Amino acid sequence: MKLVSFLNKVQESRIGWLQGESVVDMRLASEKLPTDMLTFIDNHEDYFQIIKSLGAVEPHYTLDEVKLLAPLPNPRSIRDYVGFEMHMLNASRSFGHTVGEAWYQMPIFYFTNHHNVFGPNDEIKRPAGEAKLDIELEMACIIGKKGTNIKIEEAKDFIFGYTIFNDWTARATQRVEMTVPLGPHKGKDFANAFGPCIVTADEFEQYEVPFSESYFESPLKVPMVPDARFDVKMTSRINGVTVCEGNYKTVHHSFGQMLERASENDVNIMPGDILGSGTVGWGSLIENNFSVHRPLEPGDVVELEIEGIGILRNKVV
Repeated sequence: MKLVSFLNKVQESRIGWLQGESVVDMRLASEKLPTDMLTFIDNHEDYFQIIKSLGAVEPHYTLDEVKLLAPLPNPRSIRDYVGFEMHMLNASRSFGHTVGEAWYQMPIFYFTNHHNVFGPNDEIKRPAGEAKLDIELEMACIIGKKGTNIKIEEAKDFIFGYTIFNDWTARATQRVEMTVPLGPHKGKDFANAFGPCIVTADEFEQYEVPFSESYFESPLKVPMVPDARFDVKMTSRINGVTVCEGNYKTVHHSFGQMLERASENDVNIMPGDILGSGTVGWGSLIENNFSVHRPLEPGDVVELEIEGIGILRNKVV
């Protein structure tokens, strides 16, 4: 199932699910269903039973009749990881340093701004004075239930679904800030875009493939943890021109590892928390020092596409 948040014809915020190019409004389908995604996720097992009991439901709108919002506009938190080695190698070279050995030993994350959340077709304002605006092509998973000290083999039970994540980044600002060893600051907190939908975990399972060393061609190292991956293409385009083509299966640290790391030491993971995969290799412009495309400017249209999820489109202003 592909779940969406949207504004209806009278600008009311609602949630529903996609049927081709049409949308089912949950509240119109049943008064027992909620109107916001966080409430749905909190009690999704009960709500899915209600949806199942409805049988076939006729769509209420076409996609042209609604405005899609970020599928989860108010996540409880956002942890963004650095899961792809190729991105680490490329970005480290551009910034003039090397990948620390600790990165290979554990998934590394930072908390980013869960209040500045944007959705499909939202305009992204370039930060004042920023000369090197960049994108980051990521997949994100949404947590579906509370847990702590979660093991990799248990992780699937805690994942509600998956979406596309654009971790918009101000590189010029970031370059200065990262000279202080504390992690990302204002270079990362102005815009986090998600969408166009949340694909439920059960539907996304069709893309799962067993671990294989063949996914990690030189210069990539073979991960120490042979967890399963998703075989889905990840593509980014700027003004209609493809600037990156990758695949999630090349990730070094899986969502299972990330969930285990986040929840260790009795830390509670909550429904509505988001974990970002990190940027797929070549999924940001800094990785080639903006030689593939200049820094983003007002008027540029960015499209991030992940197989099985859809396209997340935003315009820079």
